[in-house]
Amino acid sequence: MKHRALSIRPFIGAADFELSRAFYHDLGFQEVKLTPALSLFKTENYGFYLQNAFNRDWIDNTMVFVEVEDVQYFWNELIKLDLSSKYRNVRLTPIRVEHWGRECFVHDPSGILWHFGEFQKS
Repeated sequence: MKHRALSIRPFIGAADFELSRAFYHDLGFQEVKLTPALSLFKTENYGFYLQNAFNRDWIDNTMVFVEVEDVQYFWNELIKLDLSSKYRNVRLTPIRVEHWGRECFVHDPSGILWHFGEFQKS
């Protein structure tokens, strides 16, 4: 089967929809409101759907990986946002070096784990 995909957009939930919307705005995503309970958050050609839906098992098992061009630059900008003091439950984990590259982590206000990584250049 041949794919000519133009995008992939996971659906993620939120324990507090309005709080999560504010968080993703601060993280630099642009919001497109689709319904009162569903928004598309995007950056360039990439995005995800945030929905006003919460199931603890689902949230606790949701992880999203975002490849960034320069993880050190991203981390430095992330620290400046001071998200941990602005949003309860938000946690940042500094850059970790792996065999494939480097990544840092952000837990959003609901607990979703975001990986921001840069693949090793060959």
